[in-house]
Amino acid sequence: MVDPSTTTGSAGTASVTVTPVLVAELLAEGERMPVCVHVIDHPDGRVLVDTGMTELHPAVADMDPRLFPLGEQPGVDLGSIDIVVNTHLHFDHCGGNRLFAGRPIHVQRRELDDARSRDDYTIREWVDAPGVQYVAVDGESELLPGIRLVPAPGHTPGSQLVVIATGARPVVIAGDTAVFSGELDDPTTDGQRLIRAFDPELVWLAHDREPWRPPR
Repeated sequence: MVDPSTTTGSAGTASVTVTPVLVAELLAEGERMPVCVHVIDHPDGRVLVDTGMTELHPAVADMDPRLFPLGEQPGVDLGSIDIVVNTHLHFDHCGGNRLFAGRPIHVQRRELDDARSRDDYTIREWVDAPGVQYVAVDGESELLPGIRLVPAPGHTPGSQLVVIATGARPVVIAGDTAVFSGELDDPTTDGQRLIRAFDPELVWLAHDREPWRPPR
């Protein structure tokens, strides 16, 4: 289901909108935890940040996944997505990569290497699904005018942020750099401290329906 809340600003001089989309729920510590992805509408292209889950897998059956397929959400046309970004490659962030075979999927090289080599890291067949093509990023990179990919180690060594220029203060899409928004109130990892250093207008997280806003 599409969350009706959006964030609108400008990346440089371009109007940009960020829309969160709920694609799954997982059972974590006895409570249902949302799994959200984020669609960025930019004049130069439509970007999807993370792809959530699109199927069940025995490896995560204990988390009792409930799926809301991305391709069935009103207003989300899979064919309209030009670029995909993975903040990292844990199973609940890359399970829909297979839906975008042939389109560039941007991920930090360290993250891709870890997902392919480390045991019990993710669901590997979801990472390297048929036709999936990665753009391995080394450090900071401009994705589109006013949209940057920025390494944010912490949740995983290869995690990255999507930082969108919106005038005086940016909007950040952070994946699991903070799993819950309260972690940003008292940051403990390099990635969380980096988010706070940006002095963002707001921060979208994968497992929180509402954005975090810095205290004023």
